[in-house]
This record gives sequence, C-alpha cells and structure tokens, in this order.
Amino acid sequence: MDYSRPALADRLASEYVLGTLRGPARRRFDTLLPSHPALQQAVARWRGDLMPLTQAVAPVEPSDRVWQAVQRTLFGAGDGRPLPWWQRLAVWRGAAGVASAAALALAVLVALPPAPQPPIVVVLNADPSAPAARFVASVSADGRALVLRPLDQYQPAAGRALELWAVPAQGAPRSLGLVAPGQATRVLRTQLLDGTAAFAVSVEPAGGSPTGAPTGPIVSLGRIQSL
Repeated sequence: MDYSRPALADRLASEYVLGTLRGPARRRFDTLLPSHPALQQAVARWRGDLMPLTQAVAPVEPSDRVWQAVQRTLFGAGDGRPLPWWQRLAVWRGAAGVASAAALALAVLVALPPAPQPPIVVVLNADPSAPAARFVASVSADGRALVLRPLDQYQPAAGRALELWAVPAQGAPRSLGLVAPGQATRVLRTQLLDGTAAFAVSVEPAGGSPTGAPTGPIVSLGRIQSL
C-alpha cells in the first residue's frame, strides 16, 4: 500500500486523530507513523485543525485530600511509621509507571476532540441521475467536526463544483462548503447537528452557489436516523 498518496494518508490520518481507526489497523498505523513523512504531515495537519476544540475542556485541580493520600502512600504506612526504603522504591517505580501511563492517556485525550459517544455516520445515497455520487459523512459526537468521504469517483462537469449542505427539517439548507472530488473533505464548525435532518451534495457553479441556497441538482442525500 502506497502511504505516500495524499488522499490515502489524509484518510488514515483523519481516522487516527478522530479515534475511529481502531484495533490492528491503529496498531499498524502507530508502527508506520515514525517512518512515513506523509503520514506524519497528515496527522499534524489534522491535530492542528482539531486541537482548538480541546480548549473548551477546563483543567481540574486535585484536592488536598488526594495529595495527602499520595503522601501517605509514598512516605508513611498510615500510622505514622515510615515505610522501609525498599517499599518506597517499589512504590515510586509503580507511581512512575502510572504517571507515564496517565500522561500518555492525557496526551491522547488532548489530541482528540472530546467524544463521549462514537461518531455519527450518515451515508449519502446517490440520486438515480448521478449513480456514482455516493458519500459517507462522519460527525463527531459533539457535533463540531465532520469528515465527508466519497465512496465513488464522481466528477462534476467542467466549470461545476460540488457543495455540501446541512438540511434542516424546516427552513433553508445551510452551506458547509465545497466538496473536494475524489478525496476527504473536512468541516470544522460548531453546532453542525443542531436542527439538521439530513446532509446533501449539490452541483453548483465553480465557486459555489451564488445565492446561498442549492441552485443545481441534488446528486446525493443522506438522512440522519438518530442523534
């Protein structure tokens, strides 16, 4: 597999950073990452895009009771008698291992957008007039990041472009930007899911809809089943 291909590197990196790349595939990616500059650049780009979302997570200061419990564990047996030095050494080794694991876990959490639930996946089925225009949209559980991936190699006609829309149950669709043909499209926007009943892709002029609403045919549509 040629990991230097930008589309492949971007797709794998997006799944890796979003946390949807799991199991053997994620372990293989971890192994390949140190030796593949294209993967490293893609991961850095995705983390740079998503890192601002973590700024909403407030830091938590440990209470005095927690620190007192740590001191008793490390330096005392609970009755005022100090622990033997060999027990303190074992505790320190264990504490160092736990601290390293905790730091690694924290680094992973900080690198990913907060997602207490799995991402929401919406399949956009093609209109019969454009049978090759199928997409899948992955939306983070907090509704602030979307990745749209093509399932086919649909290309609009010359001088035309694809545009992604959030379609509410009532009211006008909201533009989510142009869709890059043949590769993943990333959207970072707050409240992506608020009032959204479906996602749609339309064919528009090269620069996008001039009216703020779909003007061309809807070639792909996917309804959100449950939120």
